[in-house]
Amino acid sequence: MDVEWEAYGWERLADGVGRRRLPGWDATTGLVLGERAVLLYDTGSSLAEGAELRAQVAALTGGRGVTHIALGHPHFDHAFGTAVFAGAEVFGAVGTDELLRRPREREALLADAVRHGLDPVAAAEAADVLVAPRHVVCGEWTLDLGGRRVLLANVGPGHTGHDLALLVPGEREVVFCGDLVEESGEPQAGPDAVPARWPDALDRLLALGGEDAVYVPGHGAVVDAPFVRRQREELARRFSVA
Repeated sequence: MDVEWEAYGWERLADGVGRRRLPGWDATTGLVLGERAVLLYDTGSSLAEGAELRAQVAALTGGRGVTHIALGHPHFDHAFGTAVFAGAEVFGAVGTDELLRRPREREALLADAVRHGLDPVAAAEAADVLVAPRHVVCGEWTLDLGGRRVLLANVGPGHTGHDLALLVPGEREVVFCGDLVEESGEPQAGPDAVPARWPDALDRLLALGGEDAVYVPGHGAVVDAPFVRRQREELARRFSVA
């Protein structure tokens, strides 16, 4: 199951588990390989970036395609590449499906992408074919990828109202946190953030992964449990939450 992740610009985190820090906004995408299925966590900031990821996954897996997608949250830099993965089963936190189907929300995502520097044509193309999750996670959802089970956990709200984490069990657990955790800068709280609930969401992340897990932030380098705990306390002070 193991592959040469670094040769394709990916960071190997465990056997059959890796991630890539995408250029531009330093957003993370994660990859988990099973015997029968391939799971991608977040899909990039545009259709072109999604297509590049699709080609890299094929190269990493000997031609296999992505069968499952988990969207960490519904922001353009994590979800605009989804449409290029035809046939993949898409998962998101409950409510993400309805949100991404609303014309007003699509327009807001398009405007946000352009405001942050994405080419307007590329942003419009991605927004026009934006994929809403078919499967929504209210609490937890276990996926059998063949020889490996992973857990999708709706641990938010926090960074948004729809934050979905991914736990990959193993000798050392790997937790994909989305933008609930950021390492390369201060966690961003936009208009859809729920600051009063954010520290609780990080408590749930820590309970999910435990003290020895590898925590993969939505932006930045891999961190450990003490880092997540410190960020939890910083957010609590920042937003005056107990």
